[in-house]
Amino acid sequence: MTTTPGGVIIVIPARYHSTRFPAKPLALLRGAQGTLRPLIERTWRAASAVPGIDRVVVATDDARIADVAQGFGAEVAMTPADCRNGSERCAAVLAMLGDDPRLVINWQGDAPLTPAAMVTTLIERIDASPDIGVMTPAVPCTPAVLAALIADQDAGRVGGTTVVFNQALRALYFSKRVIPYVPPALLSAEAPQVHLHIGVYAYRPRALRMYAAAAPSPLEDLEGLEQLRFADIGVGVGVALCRPPGCDLIECNNPGDVAQIERALATLGVD
Repeated sequence: MTTTPGGVIIVIPARYHSTRFPAKPLALLRGAQGTLRPLIERTWRAASAVPGIDRVVVATDDARIADVAQGFGAEVAMTPADCRNGSERCAAVLAMLGDDPRLVINWQGDAPLTPAAMVTTLIERIDASPDIGVMTPAVPCTPAVLAALIADQDAGRVGGTTVVFNQALRALYFSKRVIPYVPPALLSAEAPQVHLHIGVYAYRPRALRMYAAAAPSPLEDLEGLEQLRFADIGVGVGVALCRPPGCDLIECNNPGDVAQIERALATLGVD
């Protein structure tokens, strides 16, 4: 594989086996005009809409996903089956490239609703922060989103990941719990200081190689959040604050999420 030196590449990690949703990348989702497309194609189309990107690569270890992706025109990289997460799969793609890109963007394969403008903002922010090795977006929680996160937490479900950061917009911690703690008296306010993490990452090649060379950290294993390994190895993660988009950024984690994403596609007019 070759790439343009100094360019930007989007990698879409996709795996076939999922405990909650087996064969998830190949699940068919109906668009605004009734067209059925597999989840991986919808995510690829969303990623391909980002301006200024040199290439978009689907990274998988499964021939079924590769065949479908190549069938709708995607470039595919076959990555090792022992990749633990999307960041390691992105690192595997980086190792295949003839020249380093300026940035590698990790766009999760189950996130077709991620706005292209948010990824553009992410790229702009990391380009403006030469001391940062990794950048990821977050949006302020609305009261409704915060209430949903707390309800999921109380019911023992994972509804999303939250992040806390310092005044320099450097991440302090990510968690599947709602952080920081919000006293009940403040829950009716505009969700003070609670920010929803959006699972897209911009990596500089050096930071991504450091990540792949390190063992998983205890906190990463405990929370099930790949980005916590960066803190363990001393790589700072910047947070790109973005405005909440016009629709909920639902990821396709469970079969029940399909209907919600289809409603969002209809609202956005995406077929």
